[in-house]
Amino acid sequence: MAYKESLEAKYSLSLLKGAGYLDDTATQSVIKEADELRKILFSVLKTTRINIKN
Repeated sequence: MAYKESLEAKYSLSLLKGAGYLDDTATQSVIKEADELRKILFSVLKTTRINIKN
C-alpha cells in the first residue's frame, strides 16, 4: 500500500509542477526523495514476497 502511495505522490507532484504551483528546483528535490523512498519500499516488498514463498 505504501509503495502505491509513493507512486501516487510522485504523480501528484508532477501535476502540481506542470500546473505551475511548484517551482522546478523544489519539485526535483522532493521527487528525488520520493524515488529513493519508492526504491526502499520496493526492496522491502520484494524481500517480503521471497520470504513468504520460502
